[in-house]
Amino acid sequence: MSNPMRPPRTPRPSASPCARTTIRSGTARSALPAVALTGALLLAGCSGTADTEPPGSTSAKMNPSSAATPTWAPVTGSPQVIPAVRSFRRAEGRGWRPSSGARVVVPAGEKSNVADEAQRLAKELGGMTVVYGDQTVRPGDIEMKLSGKNGAGQADNVPVQNSADEAYTLTAGGTRLTLTAPTDAGIFYGTRTVKQAVRAAGGLPEGTIEDRPDRPQRGMSLDNARKPFTQDWIEARLREIADFKLNQFQLHFSDDQGFRIQSDTHPEVVSADHLTKAQVRQIIALARSLHISVVPELDSPGHLGAVLAHHQDLLLHKASGSVVPGAIDISNPKAAPLIDSLLKEMSELFTNPKGAPAYWHLGGDEYQALMSSSPSTSYPQLARAARQKYGSGGTVEDLTTGWLNDRQKTVEAKGKNRIEAWNDGFFASPRVSADKNRMVDYWTGKEIGKRDPASFLREGRNVMNFNDEYLYYVLGEPNQFTYPTGQRIYQSWTPMVIRGTQPVAVPASMTGPDRIPGARFAIWCDRSEAQTPQQVAAGIRLPLAALAQKTWDPGTPALSWTAFQALANRV
Repeated sequence: MSNPMRPPRTPRPSASPCARTTIRSGTARSALPAVALTGALLLAGCSGTADTEPPGSTSAKMNPSSAATPTWAPVTGSPQVIPAVRSFRRAEGRGWRPSSGARVVVPAGEKSNVADEAQRLAKELGGMTVVYGDQTVRPGDIEMKLSGKNGAGQADNVPVQNSADEAYTLTAGGTRLTLTAPTDAGIFYGTRTVKQAVRAAGGLPEGTIEDRPDRPQRGMSLDNARKPFTQDWIEARLREIADFKLNQFQLHFSDDQGFRIQSDTHPEVVSADHLTKAQVRQIIALARSLHISVVPELDSPGHLGAVLAHHQDLLLHKASGSVVPGAIDISNPKAAPLIDSLLKEMSELFTNPKGAPAYWHLGGDEYQALMSSSPSTSYPQLARAARQKYGSGGTVEDLTTGWLNDRQKTVEAKGKNRIEAWNDGFFASPRVSADKNRMVDYWTGKEIGKRDPASFLREGRNVMNFNDEYLYYVLGEPNQFTYPTGQRIYQSWTPMVIRGTQPVAVPASMTGPDRIPGARFAIWCDRSEAQTPQQVAAGIRLPLAALAQKTWDPGTPALSWTAFQALANRV
């Protein structure tokens, strides 16, 4: 991709104003709003015919001769978007810009599963008309259609299975724009390209974009337990990451400092500042409409302080009698029923479309019993329980691995089929192995008994990249953490850099998207008052943009960091 072009000059408006366009989604009709993108309409001239469909119309058959060919200054250079498109074949022509009278055309009709993508883009471009069931594409129009049978047969906004489902083709030719994709997810990502290109350069240059992501899982994780964030703040971040074509949102809603979702089975554990179930359902619905999968996380057997504050009989004690804050005594027969009841309730809240990937994060990190130099000596009750369950050679590691295996069975019984845990929740257990279908979320190599990420890959596990060297935004910068920068991610990190600053040392066959499916950028609120929500939003913006670039395209970015940053500020 070439360096970003300077935005084209806006021509002086003519004496007679352009006719206004309207949005027709079947339920709403509104005049063109005064939004930032409206200026792009002025770039395209006013030779197109004004919209004359009767109010409330959602489809019409228009003769191409009823709309004159719009005129505008040519869009030059390469498409200006983040992440950069993977392939662009340039052609001769003026490209495409939003123009007066232009429409978004959905030939498949109003009940097509790309109808919502059409409505969203039409609104974002300042108020274009959406036309359903029309096979005629006029000058200036955008046509959206699925390119394969599978996408047409899917339910609306079903999470994709792999990166091929997210591919799209976008052609600007003869003053028209054609967007095709195998699924509505691909259509959505094509609309993100259009939206950004209009913001950055006024439109798209003549030619064809063929685009798809390298890594199928790309996202953001939010610690909503230590610091509560409002529904509005969360939804704003969902829209932001969707524009960068990120497709996962992990919600860490329980920790020592708070349990932040309404619970009907255990209302006593819920913090005063929390999300209601209705709010969570609205967040899930918005995420799904933006083709984002939600990954809930209820951490155990550590990080349970907010729950155990109301069940102190389940707190873990050392042999000395001292209490271990936040850790549950997994040898206590009442421990599993309590956590399972919360897992079942929350699994029912975080619903998934039938047949779609259904994510759940078990946590598993920093269980204090296994951070001791001698767990069996420090926690004799755990050692006894391990021997009773697994024989004379049973260990505390075995007992803890068995705990997570049992919690996995609980959420799997509720339909969850994509299970994850932190890398320090996988132990060297002589009698028990972690469930083979559990993915390793690798965040650090500093813990006691640390394992190299290569060892997980060699034993056949998939590893998600959460490298705390680059992807951990920890409020207050405790424990030698520093706020990550977009520049460092952009220039130094790749999905293969899982721990530290060097790529994982395994054969290339183990580092592809099927084994390292992607990465998430994590916001942790260890010192919750260190930044306001607004400061957090500002601090994560460029790192998220850089993560989007590096997970979408495996090649070295064409833009310098300075040029990339400038583009991020425009789009």
